[in-house]
Formats: sequence, structure tokens, C-alpha cells
Amino acid sequence: MSDIMRPMSFAQLLDWTLTEHKKYGTVFGARHPYHADGKYTRTIFERTLETPVGPAAGPHTQLAQNIVAAYYTGSRFFELKTVQIMDGEELSACVNKPCIKADDECYNCEWSTELYVPQAMEEYIKAWFLCKVAAKEFGLGSMDGFQFNISVGYDLAGIQSEKIDNFLNTMKHARDSEVFQSCRAYLLEHADLFEHVTEEDIESISGDICNSVTISTLHGCPPQEIERIAMYLITEKGFHTFIKCNPTLLGYEFARKTMDDMGYDYVAFGDFHFKDDL
Repeated sequence: MSDIMRPMSFAQLLDWTLTEHKKYGTVFGARHPYHADGKYTRTIFERTLETPVGPAAGPHTQLAQNIVAAYYTGSRFFELKTVQIMDGEELSACVNKPCIKADDECYNCEWSTELYVPQAMEEYIKAWFLCKVAAKEFGLGSMDGFQFNISVGYDLAGIQSEKIDNFLNTMKHARDSEVFQSCRAYLLEHADLFEHVTEEDIESISGDICNSVTISTLHGCPPQEIERIAMYLITEKGFHTFIKCNPTLLGYEFARKTMDDMGYDYVAFGDFHFKDDL
């Protein structure tokens, strides 16, 4: 298996989704669809959410097909894989593979998306369209019953860079972007592939993808920097904003005792980051 992620085209993803479901009743291997019935529906950030669960940012939210599989099984709130100014080959040179090794305990070594930021944005927009049509075609719930949440890091200068600023602006209002227009046009041209999705459904898909963001911070990020990032995203970019706090907030003594009590006393870690973090 290659250690490099290679995104698939929107046409291939759509064909795979529809063909697999028709033949096997599964979507990207997911066998247990969740059909929303309104029981858990609520509103957050002025938008509907059919369930309050979904994947946090990680390798599983980097590619469109993983997001679609999560939606199929009941996820409705998606924290998309973190993006930062360092991406692609530059990031790969800094991070050992595999990013998560789980022979026993897990070590999560990856930071942000392993794709280039424009590629990551394309994956998220492709997933947005696929989840929308899957909702209607497979009777999983409302086409507007889920939300995407973008995750950015790790310092204000990087977030204000042209690369990340373009990402933020496009994910907030994507309608005029090339990838949004391409996905929309492909669906309209192939509307005959669907049994339940209509051209009107496709035309109704909003380009306003994200109105919320999560700030991901590296260990040792000063509290003042976190506050500056949050204020920038709230006041200047207009996003509802989460701040993801590192587990070092638990304190070294608590973390050490918990690991020891669980049988992981052989896992060594110092107290530097516990003292240096928030």
C-alpha cells in the first residue's frame, strides 16, 4: 500500500457509491445505514443537525469517501481534517508513517492533512455533494441535516496566509469555486443515474458549506496566541469558533496515574508539555 493519498475523481466516487449500494446495499464497505427520523434533530449555528455525533478531525476525515461512509452510518457533524500552511511533501518530510500505529497502544503522529490544502478543500466539497445526494437517494434523512466544521492550525500567521485564507473563504462560500461548479454540473448532467434525486434537488445544494471552525493548537501554543486566533476567526472571518484543548490540561500527575492504572506504566512521557501548555 502506498503511503501517499491519491484522491479519486468526483465521477468515480459517485459511480462507486451508487453501484456498490445497488449491488450490495453498502457504501464504501459500511453495512449499517442510519435513517434519521427526527428523534435527535436539533439546531446549532442556525442550521439543522439530525444527530449530535460525528468524526473528529483525523486521517478518517481527509478523503471524501471516508466522510460519506461516516454519514451513511449516522454521523451528522464532521470536523474535517485540520489544514495549516505546511502541507503536501513538506509535511510528509516531517511526519513518520504510518501516522497511527496500533499494535498495542496508539501513537498519533500526524499533524494536519497530508494533502495539499487545495486538494483537501476539493475533497471536502466533493464529500459535501455526495452526502447531499446520498441523503435523498438512500432515504437517510434531510439533505440539510448535517454540518461540516473546518479545522485550522496552528498559529495566527499561518491562518492569515493567502493559502489558508483562500481555504477559509471558499469553504464558507464555495458556490463560485471551480470544484463546486464542476461537481454541480456533473450531477446535473447525470441526473438520470438517480431514482430519487431530482435536478431541483441538485440545484438547491447550498454553496455555504461551513459557518463554524475548530482551532487546533500544537503543544506549547501560548494562551495569548490561541486567543488572538479565536478573535480573528470570530470577528474578522465571521465563524462560530471552537477551541480544541490539548489533553495536557488534565495535568501530568493525573495522566501518569491513569496510564499506570490501565497497565501502560511502560509508556514513558515527561512533564514538559503539561507545564508549558494552557
